[in-house]
Amino acid sequence: MKALPWRVIGVLLAVLIVLGVGVAAGGWLASRHYRPLLDTANEQLATEKSVNGSLLSLTTEQGLALGKLVKAGEDRAQAAKVAVDDAKTKSQPDYAAANRIQQERTGGEPATAAMSIIDRELGL
Repeated sequence: MKALPWRVIGVLLAVLIVLGVGVAAGGWLASRHYRPLLDTANEQLATEKSVNGSLLSLTTEQGLALGKLVKAGEDRAQAAKVAVDDAKTKSQPDYAAANRIQQERTGGEPATAAMSIIDRELGL
């Protein structure tokens, strides 16, 4: 009976050794399987980081250029508004003179003047 405990200990030790070898072999096989996949993933990650940096700099540059275009458009709109206001101011005397001439020719009544001009345009 005294040999039985040593036998159980021997079997348990053998089972532990076999499990250890199995774990080691499984780890080795897993590393052989996953190493190429990890290498490929790391290369793709490096490429994506590089592309991301390039896109970030291009986006920043494009944003600055767009800001300049918006500013230039606002400046042109402001310059056009000033030019229109200036043209209106300069043309006021001409409009007044034209209205005065129309009123003189039609007896001074604006509605009659407008009707006369429209009739002439339509050939009536």
